[in-house]
Amino acid sequence: MADINRFDQRLENLPSGIWARVARIDELKGRFVAGAELGPQALKGLRRSVLVTSSGASTRIEGAKLSDEDVEKMMRGIDIVKFANRDKQEVQGYFELLQNVFASWEDLSLSEGTIKHFHQELLKYVEKDKLHRGEYKHDENKVEMINEAGESVGLLFDTTPAYLTPKEMLELVEWTQGALEEKRFHTLLIIGNFLVEFLNIHPFTDGNGRLSRILTNVLLVKAGYAFMPYVSHEKLVEGNKPDYYLALRSSQRTFKAPGETVVPWLDFFLAVLLKQAQTAVDLLSAATIERTLSTKQIVVWQYLQSKEEATPGEVASQTGVPRPTVNQALGKLVRLKMVEKIGLGRATRYRKQRREI
Repeated sequence: MADINRFDQRLENLPSGIWARVARIDELKGRFVAGAELGPQALKGLRRSVLVTSSGASTRIEGAKLSDEDVEKMMRGIDIVKFANRDKQEVQGYFELLQNVFASWEDLSLSEGTIKHFHQELLKYVEKDKLHRGEYKHDENKVEMINEAGESVGLLFDTTPAYLTPKEMLELVEWTQGALEEKRFHTLLIIGNFLVEFLNIHPFTDGNGRLSRILTNVLLVKAGYAFMPYVSHEKLVEGNKPDYYLALRSSQRTFKAPGETVVPWLDFFLAVLLKQAQTAVDLLSAATIERTLSTKQIVVWQYLQSKEEATPGEVASQTGVPRPTVNQALGKLVRLKMVEKIGLGRATRYRKQRREI
């Protein structure tokens, strides 16, 4: 009961900024669901892309080196001989598990059995992990920060001792199940707390980070955040990896001490989720808007998607669209907030609309 009370206390009296992000995410969640019902064709093809992107990103966070292009080739059956078997084995396991999660999430529930099964599936191709797949750790492990070269650059924190892991995992899962069922806190806060505590316990010998991101996807899609399969959560985490590590460290170093705080982690988790939700809505909106554009307007828009920025003259010369038509198209795209205008006069340039986390 002590740990359950501790989890509850973490989520009480949170700053207003946390609640503002939660409200914005839920607003976008509703917009995405409504848009998906109006334009389901716009979502076709996105899932496969996300599976590739997420599998590459999640394993690179832990030190693998395969690019998204390499992952795509692998999934097409093209052998990538320049990479270690371990990298390829980890990517294959992640791809297949995430694919199954997105296909069958309605039949899944959070339990220790589910978590262990996911771990078994995640590492089923990794030869070095065959002796501990699906089993909690028997020896101590530590969390290290991994750089882009796949090298450890420092210890982040010590994890739960192996002998306490079954007890703490039972308490965490039971608290999460109860909090979700009783709606004691907002769903995003409950899931956020589950993830940071799961990573603090680090219950398995290897694969904890990757498994936490699989669990992120399944818990959020089950909670109604239907955009999860269409924009890669993992890619956004990878793109902000230093902040990811810092948020984990800042929260986890306070655990089991006076004044525990989950706020640094929630700040990061919700910021990534907000970016993911906004991107999903933008993709759906753009696909819907695209159907209202003329053929030449679409050519102009697609050209700008591939460039950092461009002048009207460059767009005209590179696309073959007459300059007056380019000017009209750019005006419409600006009004639709699909592109933005930079500078004035002859220095005027255009680029795709940008948003930051």
